[in-house]
Amino acid sequence: MTTDPAYRSKWLSIVGIGEDGLEGLNPVGRSLLSLASVIVGGERHLAMLPPEDRREKLLWTSPLQDSIQEIIRRRGQGVCVLASGDPMCYGIGVTLTRYIPLEEMTIIPSPSTFSLACSRLGWSLGEVETLSLCGRPPALLHGVLYPGAKLLVLSADAQTPAIASQILTDRGFGESPITVLEHLGGTRERHIQGIANRWDFTDIADLNVIAITCLSSNPLTLPPRLPGLPDSAYQHDGQLTKRQVRAVTLAALAPLPGQLLWDVGAGCGSIGIEWMRCDRRCQSIAIEHHPTRLQYIADNATALGTPHLKIVAGKAPLALQDLPQPDAIFIGGGITTPDLLETCWSALGEGGRLVSNTVTVESELILLQWHRKLGGELIRLSIQKAEPVGKFLGWKAMAPVTQWAVVKGS
Repeated sequence: MTTDPAYRSKWLSIVGIGEDGLEGLNPVGRSLLSLASVIVGGERHLAMLPPEDRREKLLWTSPLQDSIQEIIRRRGQGVCVLASGDPMCYGIGVTLTRYIPLEEMTIIPSPSTFSLACSRLGWSLGEVETLSLCGRPPALLHGVLYPGAKLLVLSADAQTPAIASQILTDRGFGESPITVLEHLGGTRERHIQGIANRWDFTDIADLNVIAITCLSSNPLTLPPRLPGLPDSAYQHDGQLTKRQVRAVTLAALAPLPGQLLWDVGAGCGSIGIEWMRCDRRCQSIAIEHHPTRLQYIADNATALGTPHLKIVAGKAPLALQDLPQPDAIFIGGGITTPDLLETCWSALGEGGRLVSNTVTVESELILLQWHRKLGGELIRLSIQKAEPVGKFLGWKAMAPVTQWAVVKGS
């Protein structure tokens, strides 16, 4: 994204507003608002303007993309976007910077809701898990639950605290203290305190943030944050990369924040899910054609806190057309499918990683051929588990897994 020489001036301003409204704006924010010829905001923000203000107003619409295009269409005019709190903290400023160069805008934040909440609670913001459920699935909460965690959750509306309380209770965190902080920084500020499994408050403002201290009645049942979740964490029909092999596979895939994985032949989705659990910014696309397994993927992603996992129903390589370029690809099955490896390898950019696991001789031969051509690392994983043999224990071997891992351009 580059700046058009005709619009080098900062024509767009994004001004954060607190609960105290326009009166709380600093001089720079006031000046930017007064100089604008077009003002953009939600109903609450635009209602703060005096009735005699006759400048053009743009109300956010759904889909949001339509409003963004209206802003871009006014490029070069003085446009001021009114936002809540800090526009760069789960706010509209983050979205707009994806479409408009930073050189063309000025961003003036107010204190974020999270900063204000920490000041009321005496919490260190650097030690808090933050999450927004505004326009996002509540299942994201599953991904940040652990004993002792301090959570700050931006609510979508007045019902969000009750939804969060139910999730906490269902996951064994029913005794967790909850504080709902309404209208932070304004004259109507109010704090409501309760316990998750006894939460029965209904008179709650839509504008609120939830503070949670996670207390677990059975912390041993929680899935760990590292790759290699117990097999029992997944619904599956046997098409599951087993726990120990999964941990080695994720290590070979080497996820980094913000990177995208293609999980080709996803089965129950375990590889893509654990890729996303490594960092909340990681993204994954699960490609699977079996109807029952597609449902398993969706259910597992929700239960394990990765509801944004994208699911593509179809067979590879045809289903891989038009997907965004991945940073890594995992092929867990179907390696003998014509053109599958060729398509996946072509899709990777320089530095992209491909990992494939196989259990059949025919598949091994294909990996051996590709290893000879492209290099990489070829290993065999052999795992044995102790199981009863009469009154004693014996070693039962799992099917050996051959794994090929390669980095493009290495």
